Amino acid sequence: MLALLPIIILYVCTIALFALTREDLGGTSTYWQYFIPVVAAISIITAWGNAYARGDSRLFYLIRQIIIWGAFLWMLMLLQKAGVDASLGGQKTTITLIMVLALVALLVGLYLDAKMVFYAVFLGFCGYLLIDPSNAAVLTKLGETFKIADAQSKPLTMVTLVAVAAFLVSIFLLLSTRGSIAARRSR
Repeated sequence: MLALLPIIILYVCTIALFALTREDLGGTSTYWQYFIPVVAAISIITAWGNAYARGDSRLFYLIRQIIIWGAFLWMLMLLQKAGVDASLGGQKTTITLIMVLALVALLVGLYLDAKMVFYAVFLGFCGYLLIDPSNAAVLTKLGETFKIADAQSKPLTMVTLVAVAAFLVSIFLLLSTRGSIAARRSR
């Protein structure tokens, strides 16, 4: 159960930030900036066992994670020093942070940890709903899938259901990794 805690924190915090951002799109960019190192730390922690299960060097795994997340944080710091966030405005800064975080999470997921792919898709979905809340036709299709009437008027419920689905896939991937680790240790 302890292995699930970082993933639970990741999804719960993202849902909470999504709810806050829907209320005040321009005023939550600071919260997202604070959340980025949390996502990086959780990414490093949750994929640590993957390196062992694949037989990769944990040192090289750690170096790759530090390079990816460090470069992302460094780029954000440079952009902030250049005043890009002030010139974009609060709303565009928030959306940009969310979408670039989703892109970096996707990159990490493709190269190091498949669980992050599903988180990246979930985060990109959240960003899409924040970009165009009035024309969220994708919610209608999801509502049909989850058997929810008038899903377009319930974006937070739909985001929570998508988070639960991504979380369940993450649990499956975590359990398969744990199984690989157990098999490797038994040899």
